[in-house]
Amino acid sequence: MNVYSVDKIRNVCVMGHGGDGKTSLIESMLYMTKATDRMGKIADGNTVCDYDPEEIRRKFSISTTVAPVEYGGCKINMLDTPGFFDFEGEVLSALRVCESGLIVVPGKSGPSVGTEKAWKRLADAGKPCMFYISKIDEEHSDYYTSLHKLQKAFGPSVCPIVVPIFEGNRETVGVVDCVVRKAYRMEGNQRVEIPIPEHMVERVDQHRAALCENIAELSEDLMERYFAGEEFSDEELIAGLRQGVLERVIIPTFCGTVATGIGTIALLKGICDYMPSPDQGAVEVCEEGEDLVEVACNPNGTPCAFVFKTTADQYGRFSYFKVVAGSVKQDMTLLNHRMDGIEKIGHIYSICGKKSTEVKEITCGDIGAVSKLATTKTGDTLSMSVRAVNLDGIPFAPACYSQAVSPKTKGGEEKIAAGLAKLADEDPTFTFTINKETHQSILSGSGDIHLDVICSKLKSRFGAEAVLSAPIVPYREKIRKKVTVEGKHKKQSGGHGQYGHVKMEFSPYPDGDFLFEEHIFGGSVPKNFHPAVEKGIREAMEHGVLAGYPMVGLKADLLDGSYHDVDSNELSFKMAAKLAYKAGIPQANPVIMEPICSMKVYIPDSYMGDVIGDINKRRGRIMGMNPTDDGQEIVAEVPMAEISDYAITLRSMTQGRGSFISQFERYEDAPPAVQEKVIAAAQEEA
Repeated sequence: MNVYSVDKIRNVCVMGHGGDGKTSLIESMLYMTKATDRMGKIADGNTVCDYDPEEIRRKFSISTTVAPVEYGGCKINMLDTPGFFDFEGEVLSALRVCESGLIVVPGKSGPSVGTEKAWKRLADAGKPCMFYISKIDEEHSDYYTSLHKLQKAFGPSVCPIVVPIFEGNRETVGVVDCVVRKAYRMEGNQRVEIPIPEHMVERVDQHRAALCENIAELSEDLMERYFAGEEFSDEELIAGLRQGVLERVIIPTFCGTVATGIGTIALLKGICDYMPSPDQGAVEVCEEGEDLVEVACNPNGTPCAFVFKTTADQYGRFSYFKVVAGSVKQDMTLLNHRMDGIEKIGHIYSICGKKSTEVKEITCGDIGAVSKLATTKTGDTLSMSVRAVNLDGIPFAPACYSQAVSPKTKGGEEKIAAGLAKLADEDPTFTFTINKETHQSILSGSGDIHLDVICSKLKSRFGAEAVLSAPIVPYREKIRKKVTVEGKHKKQSGGHGQYGHVKMEFSPYPDGDFLFEEHIFGGSVPKNFHPAVEKGIREAMEHGVLAGYPMVGLKADLLDGSYHDVDSNELSFKMAAKLAYKAGIPQANPVIMEPICSMKVYIPDSYMGDVIGDINKRRGRIMGMNPTDDGQEIVAEVPMAEISDYAITLRSMTQGRGSFISQFERYEDAPPAVQEKVIAAAQEEA
């Protein structure tokens, strides 16, 4: 592939709902520009972008893939992102290094939840956007209905640039470019100009007039010329469109069918003509001491690269990066500011799907990959040590769905842990922790499909078969009244025996987990045995008397006891303390406590009633509601036991529009019905 200057590079994030045709569109682009000699199909598992075995098996994208396309003297780095919400982290990674986004919308159903979310991400990032209406040749597809839905949802700034030519039974035979007023059809891989059909001339003129009106609003000079009835030239329209797209006041809309390639070349031309180059994108900002400084996209600047994706296979580790300034060359030495470590840039590559081509240099604004970096991870910045730069990372959402993971066969724990550690390099959106209390390994991610894919990769790559199950809820036990009991441990088996005797008072302790005191008079229990008594109580508290959960909020007073000059020792008094615990706690009105989580749920207004009703069913308490830019924030407190599947339920209830975050808040007494259920489950397990 040729070397391109920064103004001839376009980095485009391809976004949309799952199944809307993103991967197939990129496949058509590669084929039409002769980057590939055949057009792959998702059903056949031979596309350039979906090359991972899991993607081929499941027939949808799981990770972001880079596919560069050369057209019209430009290099267009198309970043194909997943459409399923479980893999939003991949979309955020791609969007972080792209200057613009292309949202794919199917002609049959029009905009969906994925369209809305893609639009919001681009709007929040302030990045230009285009729409592409796909699959206009399919049965029941309606291009103009989809276009009107887009305009209704996102405003009059949505302007058709390319419209389809239909013949007969709505067969798509070509497209018309409304900017230059030219029509085209495909002959093989070649685009051939044809006359605009007579029945479409008026419609094309209407679209062009609407476009001129939008462009006229960009400046007073253009507005005056527009109202004077002056016609804009094609060059002025293209220049106006470029400015309008950059300012997000014009959203060009294209269309086509990937099977025949109709509309693909027009889209490529539109990307080259209207989408911004890296030096026109948002300026990168980083901290330098206490100040914020700009890092300009300057080909002659100090080399700086941002790592946005990591992959690992049997051949090693690949780090995908975008050159923010200067250029990255082989054998260059760069600094990882986060790790404060030096990285030697060995082999660097240009990437197209799974194919890597070694190159000597990646120029400013372009995307490439480097192998075998020692410490660099996704979100890190590489720069020259003369100007250590640390750019903003990728704002991944916290994991919201957790499951306990265990090996299918004994002894597989180490394999699972090692495999997850390697997969975490590729996917920073999941976490793997060991709960010290329940001794379970907890895998947390974005949803059930996300965790299922991780387990499938564990099996296929590392031979580690994992089983997912609901995590154990870490209940607690406490007492609610004061009791006084005795514990006596006496054992005689020849020679020295064992003797320990204590009188204990157990009472609730609201100020902490445990307090031990002694009020011994007359030396009935020697002071050197007091620590053994405390240790015995602490060990006994690890298992409550109701369901075996840890005891908390307990005050233990050593009141009296007795000892034997020969047979008493530390072990004897520890055992006596445990006997007192076992005898006294059941009499102290023990109760089970459950963990309560605070939650913030973000939803559109229309789902308010359903979501509040569901929270109430989960024994939750609504603490407040706050309006947001696009809906409501519901603040609630919900028992941890009731939210293990909440991520899936909320997504289903809000059609994917809702999200939430939660964190542990405190423990509360569980209702009697819940206590009975917990005790019964513990007895059954025992």
